[in-house]
Amino acid sequence: MRWILPVLMLVLYAAPVMAFMSEGCGAGSCKDCHSLKADEAAGLLGAGIDRVVSVRFSEMPGVWRVEVEKDGTRFPLYIDFSKKYVVAGNIIRLKDRANITLGEGRPQPEKPRKVDVASIPLDDAFLIGDPMAQYKAIVFTDPRCPYCAQLHGEMRRAVKMDPNVAFYIKLYPLKMHPDAYPLSRTLICRNDPALLDRVYAGESLEPVDCKEAAAIDANLELVKKLGINSTPTMILPDGTVRPGARPAEDLLEMVRKAGQAE
Repeated sequence: MRWILPVLMLVLYAAPVMAFMSEGCGAGSCKDCHSLKADEAAGLLGAGIDRVVSVRFSEMPGVWRVEVEKDGTRFPLYIDFSKKYVVAGNIIRLKDRANITLGEGRPQPEKPRKVDVASIPLDDAFLIGDPMAQYKAIVFTDPRCPYCAQLHGEMRRAVKMDPNVAFYIKLYPLKMHPDAYPLSRTLICRNDPALLDRVYAGESLEPVDCKEAAAIDANLELVKKLGINSTPTMILPDGTVRPGARPAEDLLEMVRKAGQAE
């Protein structure tokens, strides 16, 4: 791979910097302190690549996994949170000596947990996609979670790519985002799915309250019963729980596969 841009090798830490196991917000998560957009990554990497395909948090703590393309070939590079170092090469997970480089960046539990989809009421859910879609997933999301905003955009993209897939959005405001609870109540009262797009785009909403907003408190009780403690968290059609944000292509593959397995 001599055509890969000259790189500065990242000094690997002997102890984990941060325990990042999924792209989401929740207890112990501090990834909303760090961000890296594709255009910024392209600027950092310079002329040694043709384009940045995607940017996501790596399984290895403290770095982003940046999928890039050069001369028609795609490969991953890793940029650290200081944005001063880049790693080109394999990353080996010490606990099992697995090479995570090619498949890493899409966190999945070793034994996927399942919940009873029928136990999740959808009366308060916002729908992204066609209500007659063949395959539907449920997503617990926080209006102040940056990874929820990322996933929201990918879900919008996914339903355009495949109208047979749709997503039910249930609001789950986390305590770590102080205004997420009143904002969630306002969204339920306004009952306009387009408002969630505007909130994720940075728009503020005038507070509103109503009796329907009790659904937010019900959601907070529901996630406890389901064992969900982070956002975004997706429940696939077969009940499999998948936390974290993923690109549209991955969402479609997961939802269709789970729907066909029912």
